[in-house]
Amino acid sequence: MSDTPNLLKESIGRYGIWSHGLRDEDPSLRAEIGDTAAELEQLGYGAVWLGGSTAARHAVPLLETTSTLAVGTSIQSIWQYEAAESAAAFAEVEAAHPGRFVLGLGISHAKLHEQYRRPYSALVAYLDALDEAGVPANRRVLAALGPKTLDLAGTRAAGAIPYLVTPEHTARAREILGGSALLAPEFKVVLESDPGKARAAARDVLARYLALPNYTDTWLRLGFTEKDLEDGGSDRLVDAFFAWGDESRIRSRIEAFHEAGADHVALQVIDAGSHEGLPRKAWRRLAALLG
Repeated sequence: MSDTPNLLKESIGRYGIWSHGLRDEDPSLRAEIGDTAAELEQLGYGAVWLGGSTAARHAVPLLETTSTLAVGTSIQSIWQYEAAESAAAFAEVEAAHPGRFVLGLGISHAKLHEQYRRPYSALVAYLDALDEAGVPANRRVLAALGPKTLDLAGTRAAGAIPYLVTPEHTARAREILGGSALLAPEFKVVLESDPGKARAAARDVLARYLALPNYTDTWLRLGFTEKDLEDGGSDRLVDAFFAWGDESRIRSRIEAFHEAGADHVALQVIDAGSHEGLPRKAWRRLAALLG
């Protein structure tokens, strides 16, 4: 990969949206999802990353109503779909919407998959199978956190889409990936200036990840302590993984990822006090803030 132009890196711009709601398969929401995707494209976001354990089919409603927006899975678990199934689905979407679907892959978590064994070796074998099936390396990315998987993302994929990380992790990841690979970390934004409300909303989201060693082990390597992981996460931990405050502070926190070496930041908006699946007003506010 390092010797070929990274067209994905060049095409998706500096900012994207990471969302669970945009992968909803409820038929009654299909038109709204498509309309929302069209608006996100108009607002200047270069990509949408579909959160949770997603598949190529979830990208179709968004691709149908847009013309340049890239749509990626963040992530498709290698344990949930066989490589041959993934390759066939990729080919079908690619035929209808050339060059715009990105296959984001990951090993997920041992607590979520009974077959979780030798995850790194399983990921390498999965990529081997995708190669044989003709899925191009420059159209897939890996949810890489540790050094070995980051190195794999730079040599066997277009790059990495780390989740729940800091600019410090981004700087380390860039060193491992080199300059040509895409580095597109996810980052959470709470559009709330009140510290108590912002941190409460953040802790609601953070709770499930505090039970997943894939993440907590990474955080400990970044310098956090076991104490930071207690009682829903320390203020220090929460403030590291969530941007909140006034517009200037939020913008500065996002730009810190670019300064550390990110090409693109996938922004997950946490709408404090709202359970709206498609927080379109918040996405508009964020676009204006990034302006």
